[in-house]
Amino acid sequence: MPELDELGAAAPVAPARRAGAPAAGSVPPPAGREGYRDTVRRLAGAQKPPAVGSPAYSRFVNRRIGRYLAAAAFQLGMTPNQVTAVSAAFSAAGILAIALVEPAWWVGVLVAVALALGYALDSADGQLARLRGGGSPAGEWLDHVVDCMKILTLHLAVLISLFRFADLPAGWLLLPVAYVVVDSTAFFAMTLNDQLKRGRVAARSGPVVPSLRRSLLVLPTDYGVLCLAFLLLGWQAGFLAGYGLLLAANAVYLAAALVKWYRAMAALGRS
Repeated sequence: MPELDELGAAAPVAPARRAGAPAAGSVPPPAGREGYRDTVRRLAGAQKPPAVGSPAYSRFVNRRIGRYLAAAAFQLGMTPNQVTAVSAAFSAAGILAIALVEPAWWVGVLVAVALALGYALDSADGQLARLRGGGSPAGEWLDHVVDCMKILTLHLAVLISLFRFADLPAGWLLLPVAYVVVDSTAFFAMTLNDQLKRGRVAARSGPVVPSLRRSLLVLPTDYGVLCLAFLLLGWQAGFLAGYGLLLAANAVYLAAALVKWYRAMAALGRS
């Protein structure tokens, strides 16, 4: 998923390059065969800085796990698109389990692990592309399509689970409905922000050190935190409370971010 900048603005994205063309900031492949640890070190040394407002889980946990997975995929000779496919498979397995299996503590653990691995692999595909010399328009397209499907189907799976297995008033079914509206709106807006800014916004003159406080403040908006929330799936009251609180936090955040994004687009039109 796109990394968030301040108030949820996606980090500036360089124009998509043609397949086979060198990418800025990519990691040149070594002349000879290298070991796994060397690959990890090479990737860590060329890691692009996180966006200013990256949530803490994505910044400190997911990117690091993704780095190790990217190095492993590189050693196995995998392509970024193959890693994206594996990421989609793990996410799909977790989402299907939510919808089809009656909630229990062990189901929650399996779902959380599957979703978290899918998210880490989502980070790994881009890092692998850097190891191989850069990405491609097709890879970027595939990554965004998989992310969109994941966002939509995850909350629909929660809706199905509540309908099938929970003995609750019908009003509780509105929780995942509201969540899918919030998440899909945020994802579309961030993607559109990137497209409208491409070639029109100058890159930052130097690296900006992200604020730890901001990363912690926006933690409820982190997809990784949502993945971990499914650890509570077998405890209905706890899961609904956690899921509902994350929904509320994301809705408030989106409302503030939409105002900021609109003003940024208005300023872009005047420039």
